[in-house]
Amino acid sequence: MTNKGEVEQKVAEFLLQIKAIKLQPGNPFTWASGWKSPIYCDNRLTLSHPSIRTYIRQKLTELVQEEFGSVSAQELGLPFIYVRAKAKEHGTGSLIEGEFSAGQRVVVVEDLISTGKSSLQAVEALRDAGCEVAGLVGIFNYGFDAASENFKSAKCPFFTLSNY
Repeated sequence: MTNKGEVEQKVAEFLLQIKAIKLQPGNPFTWASGWKSPIYCDNRLTLSHPSIRTYIRQKLTELVQEEFGSVSAQELGLPFIYVRAKAKEHGTGSLIEGEFSAGQRVVVVEDLISTGKSSLQAVEALRDAGCEVAGLVGIFNYGFDAASENFKSAKCPFFTLSNY
């Protein structure tokens, strides 16, 4: 991957440019973890910006290749599966969408990590389904010690393109 510091800075610049990073000191955001924070990073906004979306996809692919010896599904036309936050309450009631098989090696791709709780729920669901989770990559990490501790406890290495 290009110089890690250059990638971190470029991703941060992109996130600021498209106003994905929001500050509300007087009215803190509530994260999925339940934590209150004056800062929020909405990486979904990158989906509306093709050049930024492409850059992030390419850099995530390089990060996955460097850290796990694997490749990104989109870049190389490999299968992709989706892990829901909770099982559907209708239809098949699936927690994991898409085709996979026990023993399959996977890398989880996440938009951001605060405490790591929701990311590790996806890792646990995949492991429970028999997948071998090599690790996780993400776009943005708030850098909390809790996340590092949670991923270490779960024996799941994680890497991000940028951080707080």
